[in-house]
Amino acid sequence: MRFRGRSKGGTSTGDAAPPAEPSATGPAGPPPVLVIDALGRKCPIPIIMLAERIREVPVGQIVAVLADDAAARTDVPAWCRMKSQDFVWEETLQQGGWGFHIRRTY
Repeated sequence: MRFRGRSKGGTSTGDAAPPAEPSATGPAGPPPVLVIDALGRKCPIPIIMLAERIREVPVGQIVAVLADDAAARTDVPAWCRMKSQDFVWEETLQQGGWGFHIRRTY
């Protein structure tokens, strides 16, 4: 399985998501090359949007999914495990919701 937890090299505090980092690269590396805005949409729409658009991102690059439906916090990592994509980290957005960062593996 390729699931790597909530952050790379950072400390994890149980199931709580790490706060958003103000740096340009974030806690897990470079910024995403694609941001999918699924704010205001209920699951499974964020997953469907991710599945449709992940092929736009070069292998090894990061795609971010912005979502505010609580189900996305379990659905996005589960989709990554099921599809063998790397779930890199989760951030809490200031306006509410979360940003999920996924590295395309194939």
